Amino acid sequence: MFPARRILTAVRQPARSALGAALLALFASLGNGAVALELDPFSTAALTSPAPQQRLDATALPCTDPGEGRALTLPEVVDLALCHNPQTREAWASARWRAAQLGTAQAAWLPTLAATLSANRVSPDDAERYRQQKSALTLSWLLWDFGGRSATIESTRQLLVAANETQDATLQAVFLAAIQAFYQVHANQAAVAATRESERAAGESLRAAEARYRVGSGTPADRLQAQTALSQSTLLRIEAEGRLQTAQGALANAIGRDANRFPALAAVSDPAADLRFEQDVGALIDEARRRRPDLRASEAQLRSAEADVVAARSAGWPTVSLAAAANNADTSIGPATRDGSLGVRVDIPLFSGFATNYRVRAAEAQRELRDAQLDRMRRQVTLDVWNAWQTLVTATQSVKSAADLLASAEQSARVARGRYEAGVGSLIELLNAQSALASARLQDVQARFQWRTGRATLAQAVGSLDASLLQPVASPATVPASGPAPDAATKARP
Repeated sequence: MFPARRILTAVRQPARSALGAALLALFASLGNGAVALELDPFSTAALTSPAPQQRLDATALPCTDPGEGRALTLPEVVDLALCHNPQTREAWASARWRAAQLGTAQAAWLPTLAATLSANRVSPDDAERYRQQKSALTLSWLLWDFGGRSATIESTRQLLVAANETQDATLQAVFLAAIQAFYQVHANQAAVAATRESERAAGESLRAAEARYRVGSGTPADRLQAQTALSQSTLLRIEAEGRLQTAQGALANAIGRDANRFPALAAVSDPAADLRFEQDVGALIDEARRRRPDLRASEAQLRSAEADVVAARSAGWPTVSLAAAANNADTSIGPATRDGSLGVRVDIPLFSGFATNYRVRAAEAQRELRDAQLDRMRRQVTLDVWNAWQTLVTATQSVKSAADLLASAEQSARVARGRYEAGVGSLIELLNAQSALASARLQDVQARFQWRTGRATLAQAVGSLDASLLQPVASPATVPASGPAPDAATKARP
């Protein structure tokens, strides 16, 4: 705030034309966009979260596209997604807008100073023309409003907190989507490889059936069944290749490229279970209630609504303001006149057509709405953690089971093929074994994909998804197959 003595001196000093012109020039310069952007007397910019590319920890990469000439690692994919996804820029801009709104609310604590300057040429009908110049400097300072300004500032501050937390939630959502897109491409690549291997095996079975038919030990039905199995394998391979192209396009779009410019990806190295992580789902739920940014944003919105109720009620109370003015009038036909005033103004709202009453009722209803939304968010957080934890438990157990199933199916297919080539087994036995092997390969691919994405989903549900989750340690094949696995409660390091 300005010292009172300086204010009174400025009020009492005659507002000459030169002073008015200088003030007008000053205000014009302050209104210039470049200057206005640099002014931040309330330091509100420091209250906003960093830009999206700066939100990860020290392992984060700069926002630079490594180009299309080399394979991208998972951290690079996540970094590009955070830098180029419009949702992250939108959330950051919203937080900056809220910070500017907080500065606007804080400006209510300061006085307002306005200068006016006019110059006229008067031409009376029965007299000589003369010039008239007027200048005025007025000051108004709200001194007391029964807590209205404080409540408005608190409401705006909480909305800024909510905007920052919403930005965190948006970043984690984009983070998770990038991880899922990365692993989805790898899963589809593995599925294509599996279907190609099944197609190759079906082709060998067809050639074996044709060879037996030529020597008279096979039947036309066997050859037709083998041909049907090969056609089915080819169809599955074509469908898998189509899904791979779709996944690659989605990944390219997520990192800011055209869908037809999908990148090559580095090989996957899966992190292993970390025994330091908690295994109690109840503890994870408690942590999620502390850390989930969308829940914290909902809490801030409730506090903002509570402050709005106070602000609405204060509108019905009187306000006390300091008012000061200095005027100067100069004409070419007479002496200049100067006058000034200084006083205290009390504004008492007597009747507003019941508008204040309805504003209070609207603010109270908004508070009840925010309270209900917060309760719903708390329940959703609990459900999100529970579902993600259960999914990861299932995926963790499925990885080992799928690996055992694949090994058994491979052995069964080898035995069935040997029996058929030796003439002691039937083609139906061989085709069934190959079909089971193809299904086991796809189940192994799906189990690994669900395990990889399940870890990130649980971390996001807890509200602790960050770059530490991207550090590779070991293969998921080392994860135990039964019981609440050590990684079932995995969450990213704080």
